[in-house]
Amino acid sequence: MAIKDRQRLNDHYSQKARSQGYPARSVYKLAELDQGGRLFKPGDKVLDLGAAPGSWALYAAQKVGLSGLVLGVDLNPLAAVYPPPIRFMAANVLESPETLAKLKAEYPDGFNAALSDMAPKTTGRKDVDQARSLDLVKGAWEWAQELVRPGGLFLFKVFQSEEANQFIETLTPSFNRVKRLKPKATRTRSQEIFILFEGLKAIG
Repeated sequence: MAIKDRQRLNDHYSQKARSQGYPARSVYKLAELDQGGRLFKPGDKVLDLGAAPGSWALYAAQKVGLSGLVLGVDLNPLAAVYPPPIRFMAANVLESPETLAKLKAEYPDGFNAALSDMAPKTTGRKDVDQARSLDLVKGAWEWAQELVRPGGLFLFKVFQSEEANQFIETLTPSFNRVKRLKPKATRTRSQEIFILFEGLKAIG
Protein backbone atom coordinates (compact mmCIF):
# COMPACT_ATOMS: atom_id res chain seq x y z
CA MET A 1 0.00 0.00 0.00
CA ALA A 2 1.37 3.44 -0.94
CA ILE A 3 2.14 5.87 1.88
CA LYS A 4 -0.52 8.38 0.82
CA ASP A 5 -3.13 5.64 0.60
CA ARG A 6 -2.14 4.42 4.06
CA GLN A 7 -2.39 7.97 5.43
CA ARG A 8 -5.88 8.34 3.99
CA LEU A 9 -6.80 5.04 5.63
CA ASN A 10 -5.47 6.31 8.97
CA ASP A 11 -7.52 9.50 8.65
CA HIS A 12 -10.55 7.35 7.88
CA TYR A 13 -10.09 5.39 11.11
CA SER A 14 -9.77 8.59 13.17
CA GLN A 15 -12.93 10.07 11.68
CA LYS A 16 -14.80 6.80 12.08
CA ALA A 17 -13.82 6.57 15.74
CA ARG A 18 -15.16 10.06 16.47
CA SER A 19 -18.41 9.36 14.63
CA GLN A 20 -18.94 6.14 16.61
CA GLY A 21 -18.24 7.70 20.00
CA TYR A 22 -14.75 6.34 20.63
CA PRO A 23 -12.06 8.75 21.85
CA ALA A 24 -9.28 7.24 19.72
CA ARG A 25 -8.72 5.23 16.55
CA SER A 26 -6.96 2.49 18.52
CA VAL A 27 -10.34 0.82 19.00
CA TYR A 28 -10.10 -0.59 15.47
CA LYS A 29 -6.80 -2.27 16.24
CA LEU A 30 -8.45 -4.10 19.12
CA ALA A 31 -11.51 -4.89 17.03
CA GLU A 32 -9.29 -6.50 14.39
CA LEU A 33 -7.34 -8.44 17.01
CA ASP A 34 -10.68 -9.66 18.37
CA GLN A 35 -11.87 -10.78 14.95
CA GLY A 36 -14.34 -13.60 15.37
CA GLY A 37 -14.87 -12.75 19.05
CA ARG A 38 -11.76 -14.58 20.17
CA LEU A 39 -10.68 -12.31 23.03
CA PHE A 40 -13.71 -11.64 25.22
CA LYS A 41 -16.83 -13.45 26.39
CA PRO A 42 -19.87 -12.14 28.27
CA GLY A 43 -19.10 -12.00 31.96
CA ASP A 44 -15.32 -11.78 31.54
CA LYS A 45 -13.18 -9.59 33.78
CA VAL A 46 -10.72 -7.53 31.72
CA LEU A 47 -7.76 -5.50 32.99
CA ASP A 48 -6.94 -2.57 30.69
CA LEU A 49 -3.50 -1.18 31.57
CA GLY A 50 -2.78 2.30 30.26
CA ALA A 51 -6.48 2.64 29.54
CA ALA A 52 -6.74 6.37 28.75
CA PRO A 53 -8.42 7.79 26.80
CA GLY A 54 -10.70 4.74 26.91
CA SER A 55 -11.33 3.27 23.47
CA TRP A 56 -10.16 -0.22 24.39
CA ALA A 57 -12.17 -0.14 27.62
CA LEU A 58 -15.31 0.86 25.73
CA TYR A 59 -14.86 -1.90 23.17
CA ALA A 60 -14.17 -4.57 25.80
CA ALA A 61 -17.17 -3.40 27.85
CA GLN A 62 -19.46 -3.99 24.90
CA LYS A 63 -18.15 -7.55 24.66
CA VAL A 64 -18.26 -8.55 28.33
CA GLY A 65 -21.59 -6.86 29.08
CA LEU A 66 -23.01 -5.79 32.42
CA SER A 67 -22.23 -9.19 33.92
CA GLY A 68 -18.52 -8.56 33.32
CA LEU A 69 -15.97 -5.95 34.35
CA VAL A 70 -13.46 -3.77 32.56
CA LEU A 71 -10.98 -2.25 34.99
CA GLY A 72 -8.98 0.57 33.45
CA VAL A 73 -5.71 1.66 35.06
CA ASP A 74 -3.82 4.79 33.99
CA LEU A 75 -2.04 7.87 35.29
CA ASN A 76 -4.36 9.98 33.15
CA PRO A 77 -8.16 10.00 33.43
CA LEU A 78 -10.40 8.50 30.79
CA ALA A 79 -11.90 10.85 28.20
CA ALA A 80 -15.27 10.66 29.97
CA VAL A 81 -16.97 9.03 32.93
CA TYR A 82 -18.07 5.72 31.46
CA PRO A 83 -20.89 3.61 32.91
CA PRO A 84 -20.63 0.02 34.16
CA PRO A 85 -19.12 -2.41 33.50
CA ILE A 86 -16.18 0.03 33.24
CA ARG A 87 -14.33 0.94 36.41
CA PHE A 88 -11.27 3.22 36.53
CA MET A 89 -8.32 3.46 38.91
CA ALA A 90 -5.66 6.18 38.74
CA ALA A 91 -2.27 4.53 39.12
CA ASN A 92 1.16 4.24 37.52
CA VAL A 93 1.59 0.68 36.28
CA LEU A 94 5.35 0.98 36.78
CA GLU A 95 5.26 2.43 40.29
CA SER A 96 2.16 1.24 42.17
CA PRO A 97 2.87 -2.06 43.96
CA GLU A 98 0.35 -1.13 46.64
CA THR A 99 -2.41 -0.81 44.03
CA LEU A 100 -1.46 -4.15 42.52
CA ALA A 101 -1.59 -5.79 45.94
CA LYS A 102 -4.98 -4.21 46.61
CA LEU A 103 -6.40 -5.52 43.35
CA LYS A 104 -5.01 -9.00 43.98
CA ALA A 105 -6.88 -9.04 47.30
CA GLU A 106 -10.05 -7.53 45.81
CA TYR A 107 -10.18 -9.97 42.87
CA PRO A 108 -8.84 -13.27 44.23
CA ASP A 109 -10.27 -15.20 41.27
CA GLY A 110 -8.32 -12.97 38.87
CA PHE A 111 -9.03 -11.56 35.44
CA ASN A 112 -9.68 -13.35 32.16
CA ALA A 113 -7.52 -10.92 30.20
CA ALA A 114 -4.89 -8.22 30.65
CA LEU A 115 -4.47 -5.66 27.86
CA SER A 116 -1.76 -3.07 27.35
CA ASP A 117 -1.84 -0.49 24.59
CA MET A 118 0.71 1.63 26.45
CA ALA A 119 3.31 3.55 24.47
CA PRO A 120 6.11 5.84 25.63
CA LYS A 121 6.49 9.48 24.72
CA THR A 122 8.77 9.15 21.74
CA THR A 123 12.12 10.95 21.56
CA GLY A 124 12.99 10.30 17.92
CA ARG A 125 15.85 8.04 19.04
CA LYS A 126 14.87 4.55 17.96
CA ASP A 127 16.88 2.70 20.61
CA VAL A 128 15.57 4.89 23.43
CA ASP A 129 11.97 4.59 22.30
CA GLN A 130 12.26 0.81 21.93
CA ALA A 131 13.71 0.50 25.43
CA ARG A 132 10.97 2.65 26.96
CA SER A 133 8.30 0.67 25.16
CA LEU A 134 9.72 -2.58 26.49
CA ASP A 135 9.86 -1.16 30.03
CA LEU A 136 6.11 -0.51 29.81
CA VAL A 137 5.47 -4.06 28.62
CA LYS A 138 7.55 -5.49 31.45
CA GLY A 139 5.53 -3.40 33.90
CA ALA A 140 2.29 -4.67 32.37
CA TRP A 141 3.53 -8.25 32.68
CA GLU A 142 4.19 -7.74 36.40
CA TRP A 143 0.48 -6.98 36.77
CA ALA A 144 -0.68 -9.66 34.34
CA GLN A 145 1.19 -12.50 36.02
CA GLU A 146 -0.30 -11.51 39.37
CA LEU A 147 -3.86 -10.87 38.22
CA VAL A 148 -4.64 -13.03 35.18
CA ARG A 149 -6.16 -16.38 36.04
CA PRO A 150 -4.93 -19.66 34.48
CA GLY A 151 -6.24 -20.02 30.95
CA GLY A 152 -6.38 -16.24 30.49
CA LEU A 153 -4.70 -14.02 27.94
CA PHE A 154 -2.17 -11.20 27.81
CA LEU A 155 -2.26 -8.80 24.87
CA PHE A 156 0.26 -6.01 24.57
CA LYS A 157 1.80 -3.52 22.19
CA VAL A 158 5.56 -3.15 21.92
CA PHE A 159 8.02 -1.40 19.62
CA GLN A 160 9.89 -4.02 17.65
CA SER A 161 13.49 -4.70 18.72
CA GLU A 162 15.82 -7.59 19.42
CA GLU A 163 15.36 -7.01 23.15
CA ALA A 164 11.57 -7.20 22.71
CA ASN A 165 11.98 -10.48 20.84
CA GLN A 166 14.05 -11.87 23.68
CA PHE A 167 11.42 -10.83 26.22
CA ILE A 168 8.67 -12.44 24.17
CA GLU A 169 10.69 -15.67 24.13
CA THR A 170 10.94 -15.62 27.93
CA LEU A 171 7.14 -15.33 28.23
CA THR A 172 6.31 -17.98 25.64
CA PRO A 173 6.68 -21.04 27.94
CA SER A 174 4.08 -19.53 30.29
CA PHE A 175 1.31 -19.71 27.67
CA ASN A 176 -0.20 -22.26 25.31
CA ARG A 177 -0.18 -20.00 22.24
CA VAL A 178 1.50 -16.82 21.01
CA LYS A 179 0.77 -14.69 17.95
CA ARG A 180 2.44 -11.59 16.52
CA LEU A 181 -0.03 -9.26 14.85
CA LYS A 182 -0.02 -5.88 13.09
CA PRO A 183 -3.56 -4.52 12.59
CA LYS A 184 -4.43 -2.52 9.49
CA ALA A 185 -5.29 0.53 11.62
CA THR A 186 -1.64 0.84 12.70
CA ARG A 187 -0.07 4.11 11.58
CA THR A 188 2.08 4.08 8.45
CA ARG A 189 5.61 4.15 9.89
CA SER A 190 4.90 2.81 13.35
CA GLN A 191 7.40 0.46 14.99
CA GLU A 192 4.62 -1.14 16.99
CA ILE A 193 3.49 -4.75 16.90
CA PHE A 194 0.92 -6.53 19.03
CA ILE A 195 1.66 -9.77 20.83
CA LEU A 196 -1.21 -12.02 21.89
CA PHE A 197 -0.46 -14.68 24.48
CA GLU A 198 -3.34 -17.09 25.11
CA GLY A 199 -3.85 -19.85 27.65
CA LEU A 200 -1.82 -18.80 30.67
CA LYS A 201 -0.46 -21.92 32.33
CA ALA A 202 -1.00 -22.48 36.03
CA ILE A 203 2.05 -21.77 38.13
CA GLY A 204 3.47 -24.71 40.02
